[in-house]
Amino acid sequence: MKRMLAMLMVPACLSVQAQKKITVYTTASQTDLRLSQNAQLSFKEFKQPLETQPCVFIDPANTFQSFIGIGAALTDASAETFAKLPKPEQQEFLRAYFDKDKGIGYTLARTTIHSCDFSSGSYTYVSDNDTALKSFSVAHDEQYRIPFIKQAIQAAGGKLTTYVSPWSPPAWMKDNNSLLQGGKLRPEARQQWANYFVKFIKTYEAKGIPIWGLSVQNEPMAKQRWESCIFSAEEERDFIKQYLGPTLQKAGMSSKKLIAWDHNRDLLYQRASVILNDKEAAKYVWGIGFHWYETWTGGPMQFDNLRLVNQAFPGKNLIFTEGCKEKFHIDSVNNWSLGEKYGYSMINDFNNGTVAWTDWNILLDETGGPNHVGNFCFAPVHADTKTGKLIYTNAYYYIGHFSKFIRPGARRIGASSSRAQLQTTAFANTDGSIVVVVMNTTDQKLPYHLWLKGNGAATESLPHSISTIVIK
Repeated sequence: MKRMLAMLMVPACLSVQAQKKITVYTTASQTDLRLSQNAQLSFKEFKQPLETQPCVFIDPANTFQSFIGIGAALTDASAETFAKLPKPEQQEFLRAYFDKDKGIGYTLARTTIHSCDFSSGSYTYVSDNDTALKSFSVAHDEQYRIPFIKQAIQAAGGKLTTYVSPWSPPAWMKDNNSLLQGGKLRPEARQQWANYFVKFIKTYEAKGIPIWGLSVQNEPMAKQRWESCIFSAEEERDFIKQYLGPTLQKAGMSSKKLIAWDHNRDLLYQRASVILNDKEAAKYVWGIGFHWYETWTGGPMQFDNLRLVNQAFPGKNLIFTEGCKEKFHIDSVNNWSLGEKYGYSMINDFNNGTVAWTDWNILLDETGGPNHVGNFCFAPVHADTKTGKLIYTNAYYYIGHFSKFIRPGARRIGASSSRAQLQTTAFANTDGSIVVVVMNTTDQKLPYHLWLKGNGAATESLPHSISTIVIK
């Protein structure tokens, strides 16, 4: 009888939380931990924390945006590099990225509409001045890219949410008569260019690659020495509402997710406001895409611009469409800062409303290419094509702390840290599990409590580490 009374006296919140299984997975500098299970925690009653007791607070009662997925760009460079790998390493690569149990479970992909800088050369899918697009053919992509994407889809379990982006219209559609160095789409070519999108999507889908969405133009404010094209905010708005949007609709593609901007966070709000304040353009736009390269000015990433767009246009979505560490050097593949940049961006992007996150090249070779203009960059995984071996940077593991555990359909929930040194975000998966990511970029070991509904689980964050805590 006394035992029964004692059980009845246990607070209900504690009895429920105490039964929770809490598993910690960690990647940490100066250790062998790489997405390694390194702790099991348990909740104990912990009502009101003191200011001297560091905490990460989790609040599943408040939910925010739905989560679509995490992935990367399957470029020509990635496909060509993949083709040079021996078969066992190809299979290792596919498992490492797309298997949610043995790898990090990518569910999202981006690819290019004809060439970009991460192609071995410039090309398009039509003959010059073919305004009717009768010569349209993706034969170029059938050698490397299409087989690569198909293998990725298979490795991801038969479904890979894929969207497409152009770097430039064909040269003859532009006022500078070049794929490179910016230039603008000729007014008389706008309908032909809109038709080109439809042709590409239909052709890829006929070859077994379903297309979920598309962006209007990669980096529309960047004049580059590689494939590029300039659209002002007004030009992009008018192209969407007068040409691309109606053309997609007429082709039966109104369900395709149309992404505007697809450039850095710095001008994000200005671009979003011009396009989304126009009802005729906004009705075609699913969301706003963004990159992280605004740091070229020497300043930090501008997450407040995401927050403002999210607040001003709550019916639209934010999607991270590209980011990588530039200026590749093989001696830097082990730099810990590579992964920390990803973790910092992902935590803050998600906390400011981002629904999907796309890395740049999924795979590059030992030179940071191939790239036809020498713009060599880092990828989370590099292939040494001389030895046939894969090189995993810590960026692969940092991304995996999100992609492996936060699954499509999850909802972001409240997550708050009482210490700036502990950066955090959290999601509730559709299976009821809660995923909390905690990152520490300091040189210090930081003890803290994971706090949930009046209960706390004592743990610690290692120096220069990222941990995923799964509560089931």
